[in-house]
Amino acid sequence: MVLPDGSSVVATVKQDDGKLTLVSGATTKTVASSEISLMRNDAEQKAYERLLKPGLLDLWAGSGSIGFAGTSGNAKTTTFTTGLNAARITRTDKTNLYFNTIKASALINGRNAGAAEAVRGGWGYARNLKPKLFANVFNDWEYDKFQNLDLRAVLGGGLGYKAINTDRVKLDLLGGAAYNYSRFITFTRKTGELYWGNNFRYTLNSATTMFRSFRMFNDMNSLGDYRVNFDVGATTKLSKWLTWNVSLSDR
Repeated sequence: MVLPDGSSVVATVKQDDGKLTLVSGATTKTVASSEISLMRNDAEQKAYERLLKPGLLDLWAGSGSIGFAGTSGNAKTTTFTTGLNAARITRTDKTNLYFNTIKASALINGRNAGAAEAVRGGWGYARNLKPKLFANVFNDWEYDKFQNLDLRAVLGGGLGYKAINTDRVKLDLLGGAAYNYSRFITFTRKTGELYWGNNFRYTLNSATTMFRSFRMFNDMNSLGDYRVNFDVGATTKLSKWLTWNVSLSDR
């Protein structure tokens, strides 16, 4: 139990007529119920202490997926995908990592042609400044053969506001600036960008969670020129180790 002065005590509790009798070894103390700020059992206390000063390798959670699809008929197609998402959330900050790939090809009338080939990955870090305000930085990397994009590297940062933050619904509003280095086959572009967007997460039930992420990046030299990152999906827990994932990613 945590008392109003911030001190804590581990004791057996007896309640009588609105007062609590705390018995700790040979010490007995009586306090009013309203004087107890917090009360935890052993398991809850251990979980709380773990969040106070976690190590860099503690508290990571995430999922990985591999997908393969094929068809055979007047045309033969194959599609291979991988995905990885991980996050480390503490009482004061959040770190997240992601990595996705797709490679697809089609064989039609004896001719083989690629249909998709892209790799995307990156990391982000957010630090709480106030209960609803946080600062964030991110770094994204991208390759897309059919956009003639050899490499895009984006480094940015800004502020975020937790518009909704409940156990079931979370909505963060974001804004800031970024530097975009994009190397295409025929030219290279280096631009400063202003970005805005949001992250939305909705827990449908104990098994299924839905998510959406949106970013618009406007070129600082010509705000009418922009690019958009949009991701939406859902994950459903089938067992302790197996989940069903569906996602859509648009760039």
